[in-house]
Amino acid sequence: MSQHVLLLGGHGKIAQLMTPILLSHGYTVTSVIRDQAQTATITKLGEGKPGKLSVLVRSLEDIKSEQDARSVVDEVKPTWVIFSAGAGQNGGPDGSRHFAVDRDAAKHFSGAAVHTPTVTAFLLISYNSSRRNKPSWWSDADWAYATKLNTEILRPYAEAKIAADEYFAALAHKRGAGFRAISLRPGWLTAEPAGGVELGKPSKSDGKVSREAVAKTAVAVLESGYKGGWLDMLDGEEEIQAAVERVVREGIDTFEGEDAERIYKLAD
Repeated sequence: MSQHVLLLGGHGKIAQLMTPILLSHGYTVTSVIRDQAQTATITKLGEGKPGKLSVLVRSLEDIKSEQDARSVVDEVKPTWVIFSAGAGQNGGPDGSRHFAVDRDAAKHFSGAAVHTPTVTAFLLISYNSSRRNKPSWWSDADWAYATKLNTEILRPYAEAKIAADEYFAALAHKRGAGFRAISLRPGWLTAEPAGGVELGKPSKSDGKVSREAVAKTAVAVLESGYKGGWLDMLDGEEEIQAAVERVVREGIDTFEGEDAERIYKLAD
């Protein structure tokens, strides 16, 4: 089935790598960018590809409510939504842009997608330490490193990502069957070419991963029929398609160990 993908944060590095992959598979892509001046860069990504590419100029910092996000979803009419936006290194001294984009816009669009019956999948690019509880497959040292990231080094970013992930999980649980809610959670991002990956439950919290590998994995996970959940990701030895097939087969979800009872109440 051909899909119409709403790609939020279309000018971001991962999104620019993802766009030609989606188009080469024949999908329709509407790439949302914040600045008209970015249009030519995005349009060039569609050259020679069988899919149809459209560009929509909207600042995600102006999305102040689920209703605002729903207006974009209603205009585009996607079947899949990918949230690949983020403030990155420009979160501001107080983290205000992280809260506006990584948290609030992500929450508003996840709500709009979950409440739109024709949207069947939403993939959120998060990060691998976005959690409150120590996972059983990490050592104490791994958890100490992740905790330091979340509470000291990347505090505003981490708070924003955790809030978005939890709210998304709650909404998806409430909607139930027929909707695939996927949080893809890479480690430190690099500009290296895609290689093998460690997908699902990587054995450590500190590690790097190629942006190109993240882009390829995101599309592969969406196409795989993965039922939904959290998937952590680092560079590794397993070929991407094989890794995706494995997590589907084994039903891996790194939401495991989080306080589901508390989180699910966030959608009430």
